[in-house]
Amino acid sequence: MSKPKPRLRFWQILNMNVGFFGIQFSFGLQQSNMSPIYKYLGAHDASLPYLWLAGPITGLLVQPLIGAMSDRTDSRWGRRTPYFLIGALICSLCLLAMPFSPALWVAASLLWILDAGNNVTMEPYRAFVSDRLDSSQHAVGFLTQSAFTGLSQTLAYLTPSLLVMLGMNMASGTAHGIPYAVVTAFVVGAVFSVASIGWSVWTTPELPLDEPERARMRAAPRSASATLREIVTALREMPATMRQLAVMMLFQWYAMFCYWEYITLSLAHTLYGSTDATTPGFGQAVLITGRIGGFYNFIAFAAAIAMMPLARRMGPQRLHSACLTLGGLGLLSLPLIHEPWLLFVPMLGLGLSWASMMGNPYAMLAGNIPADRVGVYMGIFNGFIVLPMLLQIVTIPLLYHRVLGDNPENVIRLGGLGLLIAAVLVLRVRSAAAAEPAAAG
Repeated sequence: MSKPKPRLRFWQILNMNVGFFGIQFSFGLQQSNMSPIYKYLGAHDASLPYLWLAGPITGLLVQPLIGAMSDRTDSRWGRRTPYFLIGALICSLCLLAMPFSPALWVAASLLWILDAGNNVTMEPYRAFVSDRLDSSQHAVGFLTQSAFTGLSQTLAYLTPSLLVMLGMNMASGTAHGIPYAVVTAFVVGAVFSVASIGWSVWTTPELPLDEPERARMRAAPRSASATLREIVTALREMPATMRQLAVMMLFQWYAMFCYWEYITLSLAHTLYGSTDATTPGFGQAVLITGRIGGFYNFIAFAAAIAMMPLARRMGPQRLHSACLTLGGLGLLSLPLIHEPWLLFVPMLGLGLSWASMMGNPYAMLAGNIPADRVGVYMGIFNGFIVLPMLLQIVTIPLLYHRVLGDNPENVIRLGGLGLLIAAVLVLRVRSAAAAEPAAAG
């Protein structure tokens, strides 16, 4: 049993999670802009999944390794903090460079480095919640991260539209056609990445390790082979709750990658009849993607706060199942809508799903993993996000012509079906954390 930790007030929990704002602003920029950037640089519709390989591959390789390394780190800056700072710096530099990419291969390469930086920061941040908070506050800690995810991605999705409202022209861009509004959004993201992480590091120091913990860490082998053996051992000894969650997450994250990759193309096809990036309708679809994306992320921000008491009353499984169901129905209805203002209705369901995805599965997991392996298990758990994404990347190009009829709307429908299946599977999960109070104090 781990020793009790000091309970934090709600505002302290907010401060410790401000850094998640910058991490998720970066992801929001990717989700809303990478497919359009690839199209501006000449990518074909069916090849888009391959160009998104960076996130899944880097997540699969980086997060377990960084998790295992951070579990054994004992520096003057703390256990997780060095990884926060290094990852944030990498992210900022890549965000500054991305919209100036002169060729498709440059943008794809920068995305690999950007996602590596994001993953270096993200996994220790998940472990930081378990390190810093008493188990009774885990749900609040992870749902606070979910709230910051919704808030930051709302702004990330809306930034190009806000810049257009302030006078920028979507028709004005770089020599390769990338609008200056998108360029400016990435510069804003670079600033947020460093500033928000810096705030959390400054306001919320890590708990000092006691001498027995330090002695255990000093005795543990630190070689690369030892780190790999630790990951293999952790996989072999994985808790049952984690295995059950992995099956559910296969469908949940396959669905979300379908949405992120193809929502702009789907809207361009539904509303304007073409996915050609040189048409005025495509530029409008980019802006609409940002607006509805900002809306569903705002709903996620508000919903994550509302879910804190609901998670205690309903239990994470039932709450997550209900949210996934609404999200699945929302995605299935998107291709049926031909008026832009009506698109906000299904985004209500997707926003609830997104809020739940970023909080409730982690709350289910946190009480079921040993304290000395939090980092490596959080890294492995995030592997259950990237493996479905890899599967999606491999299968969608094979299905796009033969099964999905070269129609991006059908990719969105497939995503809706995935969320509905996940809603059923999550009810199989049993978590000790569900029985613990989630009050922030």
